[in-house]
Formats: sequence, structure tokens, C-alpha cells
Amino acid sequence: MKIIKKTALVYCENQFGLVDGKTAAGLVRHSELYTIVGVIDSSLAGKDAEEELGGEKSGIPIFSNLEEALSKLAEIPNCYIYGKAPLDACLSPEERFLILQAMEKGMDIINGLHQFFSEDREFVDKAAQHNIQIKDIRKPPQLSDLHVFTGKISEVNIPVIAVLGTDCACGKMTTAIELNKSLNNLGIKSVLVATGQTSLMQGAMYGVSIDALISQFVIGEIENSVIQAFEHENPDIILVEGQSAVSHPAFMSSLGILKGSMPDGIILQHPPGRKFRCDFPHLIMPTIESEIQLIEAISQTSVMAIALSHEDLENAEVLNFIEEYEKQFQLPTTDVLQYGCQKLVQTLSQHFPKLKQKIMRNKLEKMPALSMR
Repeated sequence: MKIIKKTALVYCENQFGLVDGKTAAGLVRHSELYTIVGVIDSSLAGKDAEEELGGEKSGIPIFSNLEEALSKLAEIPNCYIYGKAPLDACLSPEERFLILQAMEKGMDIINGLHQFFSEDREFVDKAAQHNIQIKDIRKPPQLSDLHVFTGKISEVNIPVIAVLGTDCACGKMTTAIELNKSLNNLGIKSVLVATGQTSLMQGAMYGVSIDALISQFVIGEIENSVIQAFEHENPDIILVEGQSAVSHPAFMSSLGILKGSMPDGIILQHPPGRKFRCDFPHLIMPTIESEIQLIEAISQTSVMAIALSHEDLENAEVLNFIEEYEKQFQLPTTDVLQYGCQKLVQTLSQHFPKLKQKIMRNKLEKMPALSMR
């Protein structure tokens, strides 16, 4: 069934292209649910959103405010998306005012914060007044619909690959999405299991925002999401989006992903140019070596490839890190936004022969038949 995309304006004041603007950046790069028609960030007004992220010009303008956006767009967008992911996760009075304005214009509100707009009396009354919807992406299922771990994950007999990282907001989701697209383009049926609000906004069919769950249900919800994807989609491979880092002192999410999905392999995402952990300027970044040791010490899986974020790096520096890490760790290393997913696909093919056989078979089927003479 073809999804009819809704048009959306993304709010990301003073954060687009930065760590706390990862939701907006993710939606500009990829969305199966929304056609992004603009971004609000007065610090970058007049620029092209995709170009600002280091890509090619996309025609998605950045506006200084809501008023300018609505005056320049051909029509009022269907949705207003709160596209920031701040650590404190609370609205400012100015942001609250803009959301009320967007409601008055008839725009549905898509919210990725822990602060649930659908439980805010003023927002609820305004939504009813203007006949619009509020969607809280991080709002967990009802208690009766949550799952605890069952062990049924052992029945999943296809590769499950988790894309973990050495920190928050370092490109795990982007690598998972790009790899998922590359595999499907090669005729490999790959399904992405989401574990955060951005990938759910982008259109992932399976998964839950695990940082909004009661801790007792995190592992079970991840297991259940993988099982549902396996049973309903009959895929060749399942990719699981990572969150935070196993070594991060502030978050437990990666441990839940390791336990719940019981992956057959790990792709480890790392930003070599980052010296301190995201949002924690006094916490020094871990090394790739220490993260690999930790992951492999507490799970029955191994790291099979490294993916890099080119944050704060020149192209030559990225290439130097790729060469250095491949030599040091004997693991294929790449930056999927700059160099694509070929190395990752090759690695998966080498580890899982059935994937390699299907890729080769699909390539042969697409080759033109030779005429007989």
C-alpha cells in the first residue's frame, strides 16, 4: 500500500545541523511519512536545509520564523513537527506560543519530546477548537500492551544486526537507514527496527521509543519488535537502530538493545572528531577499542564493521581515520554519507552466505540475456 505523505514544517530553532537538531536533520535526509517543505531556524534563514547538512541542494528552505514560512510557502503544511531533541526535553514559552499559532493555522502537531502535548489542557483545547491532531511519538503503549522478555527471539533464524555507537547523536540512525535502503535496492529484504522518536517519525513500521518506557519493559519491547518484523515481513535481515552507547554513564538503552535483539553482529558508529560526549562537556569520549571490548564482553556477538561520522572533520581526515582504523582493528570502516554502504554490504555478505547468494542471484537476473547466433 502506497503511503500518501503529508507536508510538514520542522521547527529547529538554533539547533539545525547541531547535536540537538538530529530529529530535524533526520527528517530532511529521509522520511517515508512526510514531505518536508521547510525548516525553522533563524540562525540559518535563507539557506538550503540539505546543503547545510553537507548534501546537495534539496529545495527545502530554512525560514527565520513561522510567519515567514507560512507567507512564502505555496500552502499551509499539514503538520508542524517539533524537530529538536534537547536533554531537558521541555518547551520554552516562545516555543509553546508557536505551537499554538500552528494549531490556529490548522496544522497537526507532531511531538518527539517526553513532554506529552496530548496531556496539556491548553493544547488539547486548542486542538479540539481547530479540529487538528496531536501526535506524541514518545508516548509509550498502554501497560496492558507492553511486553516483557520471553526468549522467543531465539526463533529468529535470519541475521539481526544492531547499529550501536560510542556516543549519542553520532550517526547510528543515519547509518542504519542508509544500509537498510542499500540492501533493499540490492533485492535483499531488510527491515529496520526503530528504537527512537526520529526513526519512528521517518516511517519505521516496527519499534518503539525505548527511552520513554518503564525499564522493566525495554528489553521485552525490543525483542517483540524484532519478532514482529520477522513474522510479518519474512525479511532476509533485520537491522536494529542503536541508542546512546553501552559505555555511556547516563543511559541504559544500548544494554537493552543488546539483550532484547540478541544481534548476530554489530556495526559500531564513531565520531573521531568529537572529544567529549554529547551534552556532557566534562566526559571524555571513549575509544573505539574500549567500546568494542565492552560490547563483546557483555554479549554473545562481535563488532564486524565501523562506520564514521565526519562531524568536524575534513575529507582528508576522514580518509586517514578509515585507513588507520582498518589497520588497527582489521575491520571494514567507512562513512556512509560520503562513501556509501558498499563496505558494509560486503561485510554482511561475507559473514552471512545466504545474503551473498541472493545478491549475486539478483544481479544475474538483472543482466541482459545474451542473444543466440
